[in-house]
Amino acid sequence: MPETLAAARDPAADPAGELAVRVAAGERRALARAITLIESTRADHREQAVALLAALPRRQALRIGLSGTPGVGKSTFIEAFGLMLTGLGLRVAVLAVDPSSARSGGSILGDKTRMEQLSRDPNAYIRPSPSRAELGGVARRTRETVRLCEAAGFDVVLIETVGVGQSETLVAEMSDLFVLLLAPAGGDELQGVKRGIMEMADLILVNKADGELKATANRTVSDYAGALRLLRKRPQDPEGFPKALPVSAVEGDGLSRAWDEMQALARWRRETSHFDRHRAEQAQSWFLSEVRAGLLARLEREPAASKLATLGARVAAGQADPVAAAADMLDFLG
Repeated sequence: MPETLAAARDPAADPAGELAVRVAAGERRALARAITLIESTRADHREQAVALLAALPRRQALRIGLSGTPGVGKSTFIEAFGLMLTGLGLRVAVLAVDPSSARSGGSILGDKTRMEQLSRDPNAYIRPSPSRAELGGVARRTRETVRLCEAAGFDVVLIETVGVGQSETLVAEMSDLFVLLLAPAGGDELQGVKRGIMEMADLILVNKADGELKATANRTVSDYAGALRLLRKRPQDPEGFPKALPVSAVEGDGLSRAWDEMQALARWRRETSHFDRHRAEQAQSWFLSEVRAGLLARLEREPAASKLATLGARVAAGQADPVAAAADMLDFLG
């Protein structure tokens, strides 16, 4: 049965324990079904998803977040980079978050089309997920999907965001390394990159460093390297990081060096305990995110929904003060 048809079946068809065993064994169909299960908003599916996550073995992959503006060549880079990694004998999972329509809720989910060669690689797994208007273009259950991919035995998990709003902050909170992909540009356009994004980046890769753009790309790398030296030193970085490098996804130039730099940084952070400390902070952030989401979900269920609507109507009519009404609502929730 094709993977798409397997995922289309009832995602809760297998008991959580059985599905966890199959995911841990690396079965692609089981992984697809498990991801479908955790992305479901049905209450019974959520209960089974929680049980599934608890039953999974604890494994670690290198989580690499990747962001960049539209047109920078993210999909081309990920395919070339992913093929290089699988050529080294590594198993690679790509979680590509597609923007959802604010009107219909649908999304294009075209990443498998854009990464045709990588999608056929037996050591690669591409899972496009709709952002469903979540803040920052990161899917609601991306953290859980990462957890599933790690349990399935993947060595590297690439998390691609839509590159808008707060996506860089969110992906940095769930990855071990954050890579910012940029296109060659003139020195003046350095001003267009927000300082906050550069402060989060562990590695800046200037793509399209080939052909007529090669010289421009090298100048852009120099510009960003100079800008990075002006930033405040971060405790989680060894000497020389963060750094900027040129790459060509089309010709494959610079990909091996970029991977070597990523490994060197991850190795240094493991040796100095920064890696484990960051993972602990990620787990705590995940916990707090789930608590907040659960509290918001309570507002959509009765009797809280009716109480909220009543208080909202009174505030709109000028019959209640917004602050006092909010305090009343919080007291009601207990």
